[in-house]
Amino acid sequence: MATLRLEIITPQAKVFEGDVDSVLLPGVEGEMGILPHHEALVTELTAGELRFEHKGKTEILAIGEGFAEITADSVGVLTEGAVNEEEIDDKVAKEAVKRAEDLLKSNTLEGEELESVQASLARSLAQINIKRRRHKS
Repeated sequence: MATLRLEIITPQAKVFEGDVDSVLLPGVEGEMGILPHHEALVTELTAGELRFEHKGKTEILAIGEGFAEITADSVGVLTEGAVNEEEIDDKVAKEAVKRAEDLLKSNTLEGEELESVQASLARSLAQINIKRRRHKS
């Protein structure tokens, strides 16, 4: 069976590198499924859930904004952050959501500051969603 080489890189570290069967990316225009032999492209990613099939198991990461470079046999992800379920602190994520929501309600943010708070909110919500899904299973 054909596989894809997946590499996930953040400013802090290489989070994952290995062969996978498929990848599901949170693209700015919606989720994007990637299988081997996919058409080559570069796409912008939004904060959300990145899923991939690895050794018969589905792995899920909460990622921040970034970019993905896709070729027929590889997916390279550059993102501002990537956290797996075990690393997510539910309490910290909920506090981050509250702070971001309070800032957004204040209507005092503009430009890059507004975008930064919106991105933080999206990352924290993705983390909470992953944590909740795992606890329901």
